[in-house]
Amino acid sequence: MPQGRVLTVPDDGLSTRQRRNRPLLVVHTGEMKGKSTAAFGTALRAWNQGWSIGVFQFVKSAKWKVGEEEAFKALHRVHVETGAGGPVEWHKMGEGWSWARKKGTEEDHAAAAAEGWAEIRRRLAAEAHDLYVLDEFTYPMKWGWVDVAEVVSVLTSRPGRQHVIITGREAAPELIEAADLVMETRKIKHPMDAGQKGQRGIEW
Repeated sequence: MPQGRVLTVPDDGLSTRQRRNRPLLVVHTGEMKGKSTAAFGTALRAWNQGWSIGVFQFVKSAKWKVGEEEAFKALHRVHVETGAGGPVEWHKMGEGWSWARKKGTEEDHAAAAAEGWAEIRRRLAAEAHDLYVLDEFTYPMKWGWVDVAEVVSVLTSRPGRQHVIITGREAAPELIEAADLVMETRKIKHPMDAGQKGQRGIEW
């Protein structure tokens, strides 16, 4: 694709500005690492634009320390204290969704995922955030905890200018079809192939 140039101009009645600024549904899928990393990179850009960011992690345990989480919490403090950037909310399954005020366990992850999705629906209806990162949200859909058809319906009819990024392997075909941008990661080489495990500063 030529840099900065679109391949076609659709006859949709929109101006170039309107088409450029329409909200996107983005899916990062594939077998290789980097899906969440890419999503958080986009969230950094959004923070710099002063956007409100909502991050919802659906699979990672509360015990798993994610470097991006601490970084974005620090950026939220910068916003509160100086007005720079935008506000950030970060919610992680396994420690209990903050609005549900209950601890998550292995036994109730399905119920927690359903409640998490219900809260996201409410926030979308209220236009609460400019950018949503639904990290590893493909798995609750794959496992049947959340209905794929409902997710697609809600996301494709969301009001206002709300961007949504969904990450995770094996994204549902219906989700891929509905998305505006789909990225698939694939492995060419990986340190684990040579017996090297994940390391601080690279994986977390």
